[in-house]
Amino acid sequence: MSRSVLLIIDGLPGGGAEKVVLTLAEGLADAGHQVAIFSLRKVCEYPLPTGVEYRVIEDRCRRPWRKLTELHRRATQLERAIRLHESQHGAFDLIISNLHKTDRIVSRCRAATVAKTWYCLHGVFSASYLAGKTGFSLWLKRWKIRRVYQGRQLVGVSQYVVDDLVNRVGVTPRRARIIANPFDFQQIRQLAAAPCELAGSDYLLHVGRFHQAKRHDRLLEAYALSGIQAPLVLLGQGRPEVEARLRQLAKKLGISERVRFEGFQSNPYPWIKHARLLVVSSDSEGFGNVLIEALCCNTPVVSTRCPGGPASILTGELARGLADLNATSLAEKMQEIYLNPPDLQATNLEIYSLPVICQQYLQLAESVSTPADA
Repeated sequence: MSRSVLLIIDGLPGGGAEKVVLTLAEGLADAGHQVAIFSLRKVCEYPLPTGVEYRVIEDRCRRPWRKLTELHRRATQLERAIRLHESQHGAFDLIISNLHKTDRIVSRCRAATVAKTWYCLHGVFSASYLAGKTGFSLWLKRWKIRRVYQGRQLVGVSQYVVDDLVNRVGVTPRRARIIANPFDFQQIRQLAAAPCELAGSDYLLHVGRFHQAKRHDRLLEAYALSGIQAPLVLLGQGRPEVEARLRQLAKKLGISERVRFEGFQSNPYPWIKHARLLVVSSDSEGFGNVLIEALCCNTPVVSTRCPGGPASILTGELARGLADLNATSLAEKMQEIYLNPPDLQATNLEIYSLPVICQQYLQLAESVSTPADA
């Protein structure tokens, strides 16, 4: 049975959640379903999948008080777009909202009914929004987040992200489901076969935007402590002042000549495939896409045992690569896996495959008329 699915997101810059949305859209479209992506900003750094309708709902308001009315105004704009699409193509069976800024708008949109709309949680809210807050500021932030998600249908990319929202923020969902991020393994391997300027050389790799939660400072400190002489390559981008601070830290640690800043790469997979080791140094990871991508490319991984997905991905023999949330432990694991990598041949990633995950999302549409359960 063909379904009509709407994916809503606040733009498509180079990030993990954005890639997930495009991968899911492509998988659903390839399976014969009608798929639309509504983007709330005119930014797209990834190629759009064929067979998917893409529409930008851009806010052109420039009035001085626009911030005060933004959520209501944008929810109204989104409602008009949904109503128009449904009048032309029929009602959506499933609406999936992605990322918190999008969720704040979708939760106010009357066309996104409670029964058919699911809010996909890609990250750990307490780490992203509550860290460092105390007193009234903490109470207010929790209240604002609860206002968006209370009584809503939630999809968590890992069990931890749902538990965090329930236990740390106080949200009681209408329903909650855990669906891992989807991966097109055939496409990843095809893209990984592209030329790489570092192929045949020995290097460590980190893939991720320059953001505080990614903890590039911990990564650089651990790399310095590890004593590994192979270069450390950083794929990602961020504010110029953040990169400048990281370059300064590398210089202070005496490793600047071995750290390469290669910027954002639209195709990171050749870099991942040829790396000796991929490292995740984050304070939190809603899921940890790059870990699955590295394992798909037969590249060993090391990750902090941070809140989120890494501990559920790195199990069995792969758990040797889990480090505590400090530079010393991360350095030890980097050195251990660098010198004695695990056997990846028996790693089964089928539970993360695109067809499996698409089917789990389609089951959300089938449950619209069933009783709510938390």
